[in-house]
Amino acid sequence: MKKLVLAEKPSVAREIARVLGSNQKQKGYLEGPQYIVTWALGHLVGLAEPEDYDNRYQKWELEDLPILPDKMRLKVLRESAQQYKTVQHLMKRQDIGSLIIATDAAREGELLARWIIQMAKWNKPFQRLWISSQTDKAIKEGFARLRPGKEFDRLYEAARCRAEADWMIGLNITRALTCKFDAQLSAGRVQTPTLGMIMQREQDIRNFRSQDYRTLQLDLGNFQMQWRGKQGDGRIFDAEVVQGLQQKLEGKQVQINQVKKSEKQEPHPLAYDLTELQRDANRRFGFSAKHTSNVLQKLYEQHKLVTYPRTDSRYLSSDMTDTLQERLASVAVGPYASLARPLLRGKLNISRRIVDDSKVSDHHAIIPTEQTLLLNTLTTDERKLYDLIARRFISLFYPAARYDTVQVVAEAAGESFHARGVTVKDSGWKVVYGDQWDEDDDEEDGDNDKLQERKSSAQTLPELKQGDTLMIRRSIVQSGRTMPPKRYTEAALLSQMEKHGLGTPATRADIIEKLVSSDTIERQGNHLHPTGKGTQLIELVSPELRTPELTARWESELEKIARGQGQPEPFLQGIRQMAESLVSGVKQSDAQYKPHNVSNSHCPDCGTRMLEKKSKRGTFLVCPSEDCSYRRSTGKQLSNRRCPQCHKKMEIKDGKAGKYIQCLGCGITEKLNKDGSKPVNKREQQKLVKQFEKKEEFGSSLGDLLKAALEKKE
Repeated sequence: MKKLVLAEKPSVAREIARVLGSNQKQKGYLEGPQYIVTWALGHLVGLAEPEDYDNRYQKWELEDLPILPDKMRLKVLRESAQQYKTVQHLMKRQDIGSLIIATDAAREGELLARWIIQMAKWNKPFQRLWISSQTDKAIKEGFARLRPGKEFDRLYEAARCRAEADWMIGLNITRALTCKFDAQLSAGRVQTPTLGMIMQREQDIRNFRSQDYRTLQLDLGNFQMQWRGKQGDGRIFDAEVVQGLQQKLEGKQVQINQVKKSEKQEPHPLAYDLTELQRDANRRFGFSAKHTSNVLQKLYEQHKLVTYPRTDSRYLSSDMTDTLQERLASVAVGPYASLARPLLRGKLNISRRIVDDSKVSDHHAIIPTEQTLLLNTLTTDERKLYDLIARRFISLFYPAARYDTVQVVAEAAGESFHARGVTVKDSGWKVVYGDQWDEDDDEEDGDNDKLQERKSSAQTLPELKQGDTLMIRRSIVQSGRTMPPKRYTEAALLSQMEKHGLGTPATRADIIEKLVSSDTIERQGNHLHPTGKGTQLIELVSPELRTPELTARWESELEKIARGQGQPEPFLQGIRQMAESLVSGVKQSDAQYKPHNVSNSHCPDCGTRMLEKKSKRGTFLVCPSEDCSYRRSTGKQLSNRRCPQCHKKMEIKDGKAGKYIQCLGCGITEKLNKDGSKPVNKREQQKLVKQFEKKEEFGSSLGDLLKAALEKKE
């Protein structure tokens, strides 16, 4: 009897089939002597839509809500129905005796496989392939130690509860808001409290009142000391107080009251989980969370250079200890050779800060695999992301950074002054980063003034001891102004989502993208701004859905179900009650919604003011009247060129010097030729000429023709 292997994607299925020797290509699967390998296309089966329960739900009506089926049904998704038929056919073959689930080893991967099993009525034995990398070695070892499918029943139940909860809350509240306020308004169990956090920050910014302040430093010759008040704050908000302090200190001496020296040790940062990697990629490269996930998936699946991406753990498991030397050797090439090779000469220092089984959940941290590294096969973004992972991995085996700190407290004319100095004794793990290392700063507290104070650099201090007196040369006053909290970057928002338990590492990027695509938030540079639609939407939903506490509690319950510490039915019953309450609140609401995107143009057919909407091909105007379907383009065109920073399509514009393209979010502009094409720079010209410079037997070579064309164009 043969075994059927179900992978999540065709690319993964092909790799598994190659390792298993299943090389006979068929439509929708690969067959071999022992194994038949087939695949899903993401989800082949999903939860049924309301109209699948009753035809009347095809039309959205407020009085039909909430829609809460007694038992949720499944349906084959239309867009992937053909592949489902292939999988179903294979499951019914008489020569197949067992099934191996080889979808992503996570909650969502388990769910899509189980739904296919249920829909196809599979009743034979099944096992689970649970691996954390896609290398040949990992696949072979995984198939050598397949685990019983029943071990993952609790994981499936948690995934099922999550999907049904999102259906009941998201579908009902979205239909209720849309019907009540006659606008496309979307809400959900996780996306709405995430929007709520963005709006709360926006409210803090709007309510902020800036104040002028001054700081006072004393020049003592070869170092300076700063005045601090009784609460430790160095800011003075009264100009007269500053003048009084200057007069008071003129000609006075400073007496050193305290000199505190201590040696500090800063251990290496923990290995990456997905959220931490998304934060770093956003801070350093401006990558969106979604873009980081996509690039990371390629490093995992296509290049097989990193381990499973969608993990929430920052530690490694003890069974990996023997593989770390081999993984480090695979990294020891190119820019990493000088950093990794010294470590390979001796025994690796493996502490509980690296390996800790108690802190590893389904998957360990993201680290390099033992696959040979070929940097020239990676794209620019893939190299950037791999560089973060490789350097973080190498740094795990370096010693702590050591430095001496000196804190000095002095008194002059009854006032307190402070100074701080730092002397680096051993850079330790920081040599892996050179001058690239910067402290993590996600602006989580939103207090810019505190952030600036933390960032203030220490100075080199002379030898000082208690009782020393120094003459004040002069007092220096510097002016400043309190700053409002910063709007969230994706890095900062991911931190807050993780802190409040909103979503999972695998879903947070999609949640942010959903808020952007639904026009409730927008990217402006590297910051997230609420739109007029988002500002109104957050006021229309129930207060308990705006804040993260309730959703975080639900996520905690899902984790308990996955660990076998909770039961699905009580959780789902609470979700049903919540859905009823939320819909009731919308029905009884007397709030009003005003479209934020009303244009100045009127519909030529009915005279109604049209709405401006965005699409993949640009912006267009649409008549909001139900009896009118008029729509037209605004003339704004999107090019196929993507922004090098945020990777969104850039808009074609007309300027005095001709056409150019501009990213609406980042403001980056690039010039276009008269024919609308992007100019070819010298490097690209040389590359094209070399590519086609092979001489042909007859006539001029294509290389010569291309060279002549480029010269003529210049």
